[in-house]
Amino acid sequence: MTDDLGLAAERTRLAWRRTALGLAAGSVAAGRLLQDVVGTAAWGVALGGLVAAGVVLLAAGRRRGWLLSAARRDLPGGRLVTACAAGTALLGVAALAVVVLAPPL
Repeated sequence: MTDDLGLAAERTRLAWRRTALGLAAGSVAAGRLLQDVVGTAAWGVALGGLVAAGVVLLAAGRRRGWLLSAARRDLPGGRLVTACAAGTALLGVAALAVVVLAPPL
């Protein structure tokens, strides 16, 4: 049982690491691409995305330790997943608004 849980925790940690890497890369790319449209505010958004990627990495590491502890048998809630989904949806709506409201080139 412990080996299965250890491997599951490792796969989960690697999946969250991939998510954080994608979030960081997407934030930097969005900052670069939106710089011409919204100016320096695009780099503020990119910095926010990089901070969010760091939070995801830290939370995933804490979560792995929590899962591997033998004293706890109940599984954690899905707050991190919900926060990532809500943040991604919010960024998507903001990007759509920028594209729709931007003057044509």
